[in-house]
Amino acid sequence: MRSLALAIAMAACLAVAARAGNFYQDTEMTWGDGRGKVVDGGRGLDLTLDRTSGSGFQSKSEYLFGKIDMQIKLVPGNSAGTVTTFYLSSQGTTHDEIDFEFLGNVSGEPYTLHTNVFTQGQGQREQQFRLWFDPTTAYHTYSVVWNPQHVIFAVDGTPIRDFKNHEARGVAFPKTQPMRLYASLWNADDWATQGGRVKADWSHAPFVASFRGLSADACVWANGKQQCPVGTMEAAAVAGGRSWWNQQLSDMSYRRMRWVQRKFMIYNYCNDAKRFPQGVPAECHLR
Repeated sequence: MRSLALAIAMAACLAVAARAGNFYQDTEMTWGDGRGKVVDGGRGLDLTLDRTSGSGFQSKSEYLFGKIDMQIKLVPGNSAGTVTTFYLSSQGTTHDEIDFEFLGNVSGEPYTLHTNVFTQGQGQREQQFRLWFDPTTAYHTYSVVWNPQHVIFAVDGTPIRDFKNHEARGVAFPKTQPMRLYASLWNADDWATQGGRVKADWSHAPFVASFRGLSADACVWANGKQQCPVGTMEAAAVAGGRSWWNQQLSDMSYRRMRWVQRKFMIYNYCNDAKRFPQGVPAECHLR
């Protein structure tokens, strides 16, 4: 994704080297009783769902800002009722969360990409998209850029959503709570496909979603300190430098995002007046 750099300097972080992720070293299975397996020497991880259970994993580290990339190949064929997730989240009732969720469908019908942002426990900021490719035949890269001013969602480098920091206008923004990376594959056939009208067809089980290409160019939160990759702050502080720390959408990237939203967005909470009879959330009126 192309970006404009802002000449800003934030509080210094301790420097640690950024590196490509390894699922053995960087993640741990959290549930599924063996249904999630690291493959290819740590370069990949497969999650499985059957009638008994799904599965999920989380990062060993917590992050406070960063650029997180994951390559995912979704459940092929009849994936109705299944949900594959890739998200960042803190803990507690006032948690922050940044969501990618992929809602399965019957064979031949498209997946729904569901995005959401929670701040201080408050979500209800859903935007949904149809993807412009088949996400089951090859791996595609899903990215989150999370910095003090933006949460940018991207698919194969194309931005699809930009949640901006409007704290000055009274809109909460996720910037104080460290978050872990999570991913899962689970049964949600009570709501995921056509409002729950289409159930999972267990004759196609086990369902498998495959993950690889984990990259966390991010500030790790450990022992009460923020440790950022080498060069992050230096690049952000130099005019013309490039860093996810101060990344925002260039004019071209903004136009690409708006094109995706016009062509492929199927739901936007900001346009749902019936859901918000007292008025849509404040950020919907801000640019």
